[in-house]
Amino acid sequence: MNENRNLVELNIELSAEFSRYLFDHPEFSDRLPPDSEIILVPEFDAELRDYNLSLGKEIEAEGEKVTYVSIKGIHPKTHSRLAEVELRHIAC
Repeated sequence: MNENRNLVELNIELSAEFSRYLFDHPEFSDRLPPDSEIILVPEFDAELRDYNLSLGKEIEAEGEKVTYVSIKGIHPKTHSRLAEVELRHIAC
Protein backbone atom coordinates (compact mmCIF):
# COMPACT_ATOMS: atom_id res chain seq x y z
CA MET A 1 0.00 0.00 0.00
CA ASN A 2 2.81 2.42 0.85
CA GLU A 3 4.39 1.81 -2.57
CA ASN A 4 1.16 2.72 -4.38
CA ARG A 5 0.79 5.80 -2.21
CA ASN A 6 4.27 6.93 -3.25
CA LEU A 7 3.41 6.37 -6.92
CA VAL A 8 0.18 8.35 -6.50
CA GLU A 9 2.14 11.22 -4.92
CA LEU A 10 4.66 11.12 -7.78
CA ASN A 11 1.77 11.22 -10.27
CA ILE A 12 0.29 14.24 -8.53
CA GLU A 13 3.62 16.04 -8.81
CA LEU A 14 4.05 14.97 -12.44
CA SER A 15 0.50 16.11 -13.26
CA ALA A 16 1.21 19.53 -11.74
CA GLU A 17 4.35 19.83 -13.87
CA PHE A 18 2.39 18.76 -16.95
CA SER A 19 -0.23 21.42 -16.21
CA ARG A 20 2.53 24.04 -16.05
CA TYR A 21 3.91 22.71 -19.34
CA LEU A 22 0.49 23.05 -20.98
CA PHE A 23 0.18 26.60 -19.68
CA ASP A 24 3.54 27.45 -21.26
CA HIS A 25 2.82 25.47 -24.47
CA PRO A 26 -0.87 25.94 -25.34
CA GLU A 27 -0.27 24.54 -28.83
CA PHE A 28 0.43 21.16 -27.23
CA SER A 29 -2.77 21.38 -25.24
CA ASP A 30 -4.71 21.98 -28.46
CA ARG A 31 -3.49 18.62 -29.79
CA LEU A 32 -4.91 16.62 -26.86
CA PRO A 33 -8.17 14.87 -27.70
CA PRO A 34 -10.96 16.20 -25.49
CA ASP A 35 -12.66 12.81 -25.11
CA SER A 36 -9.60 10.88 -23.97
CA GLU A 37 -7.98 10.08 -20.66
CA ILE A 38 -4.42 11.38 -20.49
CA ILE A 39 -1.79 8.97 -19.18
CA LEU A 40 1.62 10.45 -18.45
CA VAL A 41 4.46 8.07 -19.28
CA PRO A 42 7.65 9.23 -17.53
CA GLU A 43 10.49 7.54 -19.42
CA PHE A 44 12.93 8.62 -16.69
CA ASP A 45 11.19 6.56 -13.96
CA ALA A 46 10.65 2.90 -14.89
CA GLU A 47 8.47 2.08 -11.88
CA LEU A 48 6.12 5.03 -12.38
CA ARG A 49 6.09 4.46 -16.16
CA ASP A 50 5.02 0.83 -15.72
CA TYR A 51 2.42 1.78 -13.10
CA ASN A 52 0.91 4.44 -15.37
CA LEU A 53 0.92 2.14 -18.40
CA SER A 54 -1.00 -0.45 -16.38
CA LEU A 55 -3.52 2.22 -15.37
CA GLY A 56 -3.92 3.15 -19.03
CA LYS A 57 -4.53 -0.46 -20.01
CA GLU A 58 -7.19 -0.77 -17.30
CA ILE A 59 -8.95 2.32 -18.66
CA GLU A 60 -8.73 0.97 -22.22
CA ALA A 61 -10.17 -2.37 -21.04
CA GLU A 62 -13.20 -0.45 -19.78
CA GLY A 63 -13.71 0.86 -23.33
CA GLU A 64 -12.41 4.37 -22.73
CA LYS A 65 -10.06 6.25 -25.04
CA VAL A 66 -6.55 6.84 -23.73
CA THR A 67 -3.84 9.20 -24.94
CA TYR A 68 -0.33 8.43 -23.73
CA VAL A 69 2.02 11.37 -23.27
CA SER A 70 5.66 10.33 -23.19
CA ILE A 71 7.89 12.49 -21.01
CA LYS A 72 11.60 12.00 -21.64
CA GLY A 73 12.91 13.93 -18.65
CA ILE A 74 12.28 16.48 -15.96
CA HIS A 75 14.38 19.40 -14.77
CA PRO A 76 15.41 19.58 -11.12
CA LYS A 77 13.07 21.34 -8.74
CA THR A 78 13.64 24.95 -7.96
CA HIS A 79 12.35 26.26 -4.71
CA SER A 80 11.58 29.77 -5.86
CA ARG A 81 11.04 31.59 -9.12
CA LEU A 82 11.85 34.97 -7.58
CA ALA A 83 14.58 37.04 -9.24
CA GLU A 84 16.70 39.94 -8.11
CA VAL A 85 15.68 39.83 -4.46
CA GLU A 86 17.14 42.54 -2.25
CA LEU A 87 17.25 43.00 1.47
CA ARG A 88 16.92 46.57 2.73
CA HIS A 89 17.40 47.63 6.30
CA ILE A 90 15.01 50.32 7.35
CA ALA A 91 16.08 52.59 10.18
CA CYS A 92 13.55 52.89 12.98
